[in-house]
Amino acid sequence: MNGPVRPRLASLSDFQFGVVATETIEDALLHLAQQNEQAVQEAAGRMGSFRETRIVEFVFLLSEQWCLEKSASYQAVEILERFMVKQAENICRQSIIQLRDNEKTESHHWRVLKEQISNKFILRLVSCVQLASKLSFHYKIISNVTVLNFLQSLGYLYTKEELLESELDVLKSLNFQINLPTPLAYVEMLLEVLGYNGCLVPATQLHATCLTLLDLVYLLHEPIYESLLRTSIENSTPSQLQGEKFISVKEDFMLLGVGIIAASAFIQNHECWSQVTGHLQSITGIALASIAEFSYAILTHSVGANTPGQQQPVPPHLAARALRAATSSST
Repeated sequence: MNGPVRPRLASLSDFQFGVVATETIEDALLHLAQQNEQAVQEAAGRMGSFRETRIVEFVFLLSEQWCLEKSASYQAVEILERFMVKQAENICRQSIIQLRDNEKTESHHWRVLKEQISNKFILRLVSCVQLASKLSFHYKIISNVTVLNFLQSLGYLYTKEELLESELDVLKSLNFQINLPTPLAYVEMLLEVLGYNGCLVPATQLHATCLTLLDLVYLLHEPIYESLLRTSIENSTPSQLQGEKFISVKEDFMLLGVGIIAASAFIQNHECWSQVTGHLQSITGIALASIAEFSYAILTHSVGANTPGQQQPVPPHLAARALRAATSSST
């Protein structure tokens, strides 16, 4: 079927590794590590609650329709996640402060606030995608006309003023801090370092598989992390406290990055898996057992059997697991 010609998306072959000076890579990796450490320390509450499969799928499909690159789609998910968590926290705070003395009125007020968020959710989601497109400086920005036409096709009639107000609401809620690191940044930085360290699997070859698996982790976020939690505590029924402690693991993008690369290496060339995971361990300091557990969780949700967790035993002296340390306490 004939239709308008879309702009060419950036090809995977356009992505190059090994062209950046080592000093620059070291500084960038250190900066990402510091950002990740701060994010893990601050992880709490309902973080991760809005990386739900249908929401992520909507963002991915919309980003593809608007010809955005992969980094923009991931960033849109992260902006939306943080914005919605802020909104939920604000509703709870307002309900407690304003209507503490009248339970019946409080219940009604709570429903009204929930309906307001629900009714504007699609608008907020689209605003987050548009903001992410504006951060992607080397690709096109999604215009207000494009956004309004899309919303109209779904039956939502908004004006340009309302669209601008929605973007501003998102920006203000996040204190204009929307240039958030995404797991893709960690994956690509680690691949760059692996290339310099003499990894047997070419970085460009791993990169394509990493993108596919990263999409999978976003789309199956809850089941993958649930299986990871059960494995890390060696218990099929985690307690509420263990689940709350595990939030920091869900926000650990460095851990996610090494898990994605390890799983990709196993798919590309399982004979090199041990070498790749060894490099990742030396680069990040993450225990081999944790890398194995994460890659196992990813692979069992994608390709199923014959995964590294079954084929590659972890040396006993590395059995102290970072994941288990984060979740084992139940008191």
